[in-house]
Amino acid sequence: MRLDLADLRLFLSVVDAGSITQGAVRAHLALGSASERLRHIEADVGVPLLERRARGVVPTEAGEALAHHARLIVRQQALLRGELDGFAAGARGTVHLYANTAALTEFLPPRLGPWLAERPGLRVVLTERTSADIVRLIASGAAHAGVVSGAVPAPGLQCQPVARDHLVLIVPAGHRLAAERRAVAFADVLHEPFVCLAAGHALQDYLDGQARAAGAVLAMRARMAGFEGQCDLVSHGVGVAIVPEGVARRLRRARHYRTVKLRDAWAQRRLCLCLRDEAALPPALRSLLAHLRGPSAVLLPSGAASDSPASPA
Repeated sequence: MRLDLADLRLFLSVVDAGSITQGAVRAHLALGSASERLRHIEADVGVPLLERRARGVVPTEAGEALAHHARLIVRQQALLRGELDGFAAGARGTVHLYANTAALTEFLPPRLGPWLAERPGLRVVLTERTSADIVRLIASGAAHAGVVSGAVPAPGLQCQPVARDHLVLIVPAGHRLAAERRAVAFADVLHEPFVCLAAGHALQDYLDGQARAAGAVLAMRARMAGFEGQCDLVSHGVGVAIVPEGVARRLRRARHYRTVKLRDAWAQRRLCLCLRDEAALPPALRSLLAHLRGPSAVLLPSGAASDSPASPA
């Protein structure tokens, strides 16, 4: 059989109306065209489908079977169209977004909640990479968009600032730097025992690179999976650590450590949305980026420099 959806809809219109004339009206066809099409349908099936009577038509047994399956097919097609329309409108599907450490831990979590709550058909997959890696992925076409440091060169890509934050040094409450209350340079604390993040963590990889650039290796005393573990160990006097200022401020309430500013330019952070061509992005991702760049998405910690260079981590 070579029946298409138009054939099935016409046949159902005729069966439901009990009349070829009224069925043609419902199907928006001329009576002659509808009658000719019905003859082709019956010829294609090989059996009569309609019994012509004085006051209209009724389906034969074969016609009842065709009508039953036609309704299922038409209903399924409507469900398929509705689901595909959801994808096209950005209301269904999976959104992939790359983010550096600061964005993944501080910037994105409070902003994703309201957006996702309004879109139950969507899910978001966040992948952590260094800013330099994210820029390379977007430039090569392997990724659509990401949240990166504004200090990373991104030739040919679009970058828009969405948040600012510093990297700061946290030290035990009794540490000498806590009493001095002055900003320090990274090079001046390289001899300190450090509580580091796990190897492979995007921020830790960047800090290790900064230490190598200064001709040193961080004196690692312990590695933790996340910022909370770092702050816990620092508060117990195990060592010092470098964390985003927002993290230090948020976690300090229940811990005993002090925050010391870093003078290094790379410690002044500015997060940017990075992408190649917004018009080419999937609708759901465009919606998410529009939400992230909105006024409520801008984080400006107190004391942050407005035009300071940012950390690529």
